[in-house]
Amino acid sequence: MEIVRPLSQYLAAMLLAPLLPGVINRVKAFFAGRRGQPLLQLYFDLYKLFAKTPVYSATTTWVFKAGPVISAAALVTALAVLPFAGRPSFLAFDGDFIFIIYLLGLARFVTVLAALDTGSAFEGMGASREMQFAVFAEPAFFLGLAALARVTGQTSLAGMFGSLTGDIWRTAAPVLALLTASFFIVLLCENSRVPADDPNTHLELTMIHEAMILDHSGPDLAYILYGASLKLWLFSSLIACMLLPRHSGSWAYDCGLYVLLILAVAAAVGVTESVIARLRLLKVPYMLITAFAFSALALIFQMGR
Repeated sequence: MEIVRPLSQYLAAMLLAPLLPGVINRVKAFFAGRRGQPLLQLYFDLYKLFAKTPVYSATTTWVFKAGPVISAAALVTALAVLPFAGRPSFLAFDGDFIFIIYLLGLARFVTVLAALDTGSAFEGMGASREMQFAVFAEPAFFLGLAALARVTGQTSLAGMFGSLTGDIWRTAAPVLALLTASFFIVLLCENSRVPADDPNTHLELTMIHEAMILDHSGPDLAYILYGASLKLWLFSSLIACMLLPRHSGSWAYDCGLYVLLILAVAAAVGVTESVIARLRLLKVPYMLITAFAFSALALIFQMGR
């Protein structure tokens, strides 16, 4: 039983992750007065893409082919470290929050390399923008997790979120509120959502993430889309764990409530994209600097306590 539950949690996360983009699209369609795509649209897209034959340019090398696979593998591994409803995963260990940051960095690194391997100046522009924003997003995320480790006195993700209780929220509410806001801003940027980026844009001069994957097709594109849904699940999961400080003792009840909170976070992303316009590219770093300031203030407040 000790391994069955963590394994079932891991498989459930991998299975449900493609549902989150569907939730976001349906919320955006509701605000726009449209019917919108089916909730399971990404599942259909992945099925079709895996059945197709990829097309490769003569310019590309093995780096282009390996990029999507390595990126998806890094995110699948990160999901194995992620706690589920505040409960530890089967790969939890002390300091795993640093490990998960490195895995996210590896996924970004190989995606950028694959974009540069095409020899396209357009994809190189998207890769440059991706790395520019990562310079601001990664410190904010790392500092936020360090502040959370300071609050809980734990050095593993499972320990951090498993230690969050109603009592800790009552005593450190300002710190945890700042961290939740910081994580949500980082979520928007890391997952190429409005106002940092627009995953549905077709305007070449404003594309960031979409510019890097224009040459991918077939199963390679499927790996990228599935990896993006895993990344969205990862950040949504951290916010859901922040907002789920109470643990009933019932494994099924806690897991059900946790999944509902993740879907609520996805719905919040859809609402954000519906009510806020996309920022100019020069303004996006200011948004990420705000997230870094939130994390830094949270750490300073906690050290002051």
